[in-house]
Amino acid sequence: MSSNDTEANYSAGNYRTPDGAPADIVIFTITSTDRQTVKKSLPSRELQVLLIERKQWPFKGQWALPGGFAQEDETVHASARRELEEETGVKDVHIEYLNVYSAPGRDPRGWIISHAYFALVHEKYLADRRAADDAAAVRLFPVSEALKMELAFDHSEILRDAVIKVREKMETTTIAKEFLPELFTMSELYQVIQTVVPDFEEKNFIRKITSTQSRKGIIEEARNADGELLTSNSYSQRAAQLYRFTDYVPVLSIYR
Repeated sequence: MSSNDTEANYSAGNYRTPDGAPADIVIFTITSTDRQTVKKSLPSRELQVLLIERKQWPFKGQWALPGGFAQEDETVHASARRELEEETGVKDVHIEYLNVYSAPGRDPRGWIISHAYFALVHEKYLADRRAADDAAAVRLFPVSEALKMELAFDHSEILRDAVIKVREKMETTTIAKEFLPELFTMSELYQVIQTVVPDFEEKNFIRKITSTQSRKGIIEEARNADGELLTSNSYSQRAAQLYRFTDYVPVLSIYR
């Protein structure tokens, strides 16, 4: 804004404005596949990301992150939620702001500043996914494969940043619950964490999450209406205790 501008003489036409403000969304899910084994065991789980095949110029035929331009009567965050619902058909899923991407030349259509988000969607909501009108196809890719692909625009960079962020969040928050049923075993929780953070290893996992003062209260033992403990032997020969996440948000400090 010029120092000579006043309310009376100001005109937006005197200033260059971006040609668009899209919201791009990295939609993560964890797929599960039953193992063909004699003994009961946890399913195989894999972190995957939803990509669309672009139907139009630019980058026609290339895979990209889903997203779209914000409209004048909505916020960028509202447009991200709208696009997420259009791509997945669900509302009220976990979505967080990631970063802004504004490198010159990132989009051949002009000066396009993109606001990127990441969302965590349970696989059951993506079973019947369909391509929107502006996409030729929609598909889930293993994150390990998608990271090696040349995605449209700067979406490879956005995906790399989102993977780093979701791994950080997996170890420092309770986002694992987005990929789990309401009731789960400790083995299921541990496996989900390892699916997102492959090098995660904690031998005293159960003790730390249930007894450490700073974490105590994050989860609780599941009980029926009579107060009896609930167990499951879906993935093990012996019944395992079921747990559920509480609404407690721990306050952790690097100094204590």
